[in-house]
Amino acid sequence: MSACRVRHKDGNMIPAGFSTLVVPGNVRDPDNGAAVAVIFIRAPGAIKADGPRSQPLRIFALGHFALAVAGAGLDVDKWRRKQAATLLKILISHVGRPVHRDRLMEWLWPDTDPDRGWERLKVTVSFLRSKLRAGSFKNEAIETVGKSYLLRRDAIWLDSDIFITLVSDGWDRLHNGDLQEALAHFEEARDLCRGDYLEDEPYADWCAGERERLREIHLEMLAGLAQCYGDQRKFSEAAQVCRTALFRDPCRENFMRHLMENLVALGRPDWAESHFRSWRRELREEYGLEPTHETLQLHDRILKVRNSA
Repeated sequence: MSACRVRHKDGNMIPAGFSTLVVPGNVRDPDNGAAVAVIFIRAPGAIKADGPRSQPLRIFALGHFALAVAGAGLDVDKWRRKQAATLLKILISHVGRPVHRDRLMEWLWPDTDPDRGWERLKVTVSFLRSKLRAGSFKNEAIETVGKSYLLRRDAIWLDSDIFITLVSDGWDRLHNGDLQEALAHFEEARDLCRGDYLEDEPYADWCAGERERLREIHLEMLAGLAQCYGDQRKFSEAAQVCRTALFRDPCRENFMRHLMENLVALGRPDWAESHFRSWRRELREEYGLEPTHETLQLHDRILKVRNSA
């Protein structure tokens, strides 16, 4: 029997056990060599734990970086070795994947020779592990894999992972026509997102790709929210979501169109016209762009509504 923890669809980690049985050759069907898998599922209460259930290390990477175990925060800002926090952030950005020590040394101490860098890395890893243990986190979250280090995904709760799952599940429910559940998922994702991914590392190359990916997913979440609010005739809420999205990325014309449509639905085509003119001026002056034909057509229809009122 081999025991481990796997991630449930709700984002929480649950205990799981795997075992194998070798079937004797004299009872095997010679004409059928197919493997068989049998899965037994028990309710959580039916499994007796050998001891107190370990709490995952909770990592908050959306906004200001923070750690917590069993409801108690770990004061990362006061760690004596600041590079230990940076090391953890790098491993978070590559969670579940080994990161070679040469890459870590290059990111942490780019001007240090390899021998000196390796000594510093060993000390930093040891310090980080000790800080996590001192914070009542009993699992070993950081594994040594050959000449690499890996942050175990099964030992942590990561807000960006939960955020991505919530947005994906929200769209699945919206496509299936479950408007209320979709909205609940999108709103929970919005509440979880306290800022940019690792916003206190704005110039770090090692998290730039993940930050851009999460920015795109954040815009997907806002699009889902706007659609849900609009379908529920909550036009004011939908319009506010569109304003938020345009503030983050003025080039997303779909949000400008949705904003104008929601303002017209509120009986304020004048506001829609004002927002369009300001947005068009920003688009031209800041990006050298003009609205697409689809957006201009919508604007013309709104002008006709205003003139006929």
